[in-house]
Amino acid sequence: MEIASAIGLARSLVQYRLNLPKQRRLRHLYGQFVRPGDLAFDVGAHLGDRTWALRALGCRAVAVEPQPLPARFLHRLYGAAPDVALERCALGAEPGTAELLISRRHPTVSSLSAGWVEQARASDGFRRVSWDRRVTVAVETLDGLIARHGLPAFCKIDVEGFECAVLRGLSRPIPALSFEFLAARPDLTEDCLKEAARIAPYRCNIAYGESLRLALPDWPEIADFRAVLRTLPAEVVSGDIYLRLPRP
Repeated sequence: MEIASAIGLARSLVQYRLNLPKQRRLRHLYGQFVRPGDLAFDVGAHLGDRTWALRALGCRAVAVEPQPLPARFLHRLYGAAPDVALERCALGAEPGTAELLISRRHPTVSSLSAGWVEQARASDGFRRVSWDRRVTVAVETLDGLIARHGLPAFCKIDVEGFECAVLRGLSRPIPALSFEFLAARPDLTEDCLKEAARIAPYRCNIAYGESLRLALPDWPEIADFRAVLRTLPAEVVSGDIYLRLPRP
């Protein structure tokens, strides 16, 4: 294994697989969206910490990861697990292939979005990050995954600036889903919300940073949720937006 890739893998192991307090928060959070026996999608699975949490909650999981090294790691962990299906591909608006820009030392910021990578390179927060490898990967759609595995109760999407393209590949409502946001890119967040509104009349909530806790006491409609995004706390640079269908 290359030294840079080994460093990146070790960093991710410490940050995600060995962070037990974070794993407990994940299980508490995801337990609001799934029940034992449900199917869940982990899109951008990386080393599988979300898949781990979903399995602990009794779910069947589909882990989607296009990066070669993390995909091999997932195969070692879950290749024989009857409750996990591994998809070594990316997701997008339509099936095909695409170029994945990989940071070997910081694999969590690898992306299919060249524009997102270029803007990240110019920002202070990514000064030490280098996207130093390119690989061509297969691209599937959420619709394709649903046709193969069934409709999930929950779908987590974390694909570094490519979230909107993933949502464009979905034509039917998933009961609950999440996608990552960056405060510095409100345009990308708005594009994702527009796609969500196209799919279903979702209600919204938000988790700041790595808190893994929903910040809002209620679930506003998408139109009202935009006001929340305009008044984010100054210290919030990223997080996850959660969407769920209105309850009967």
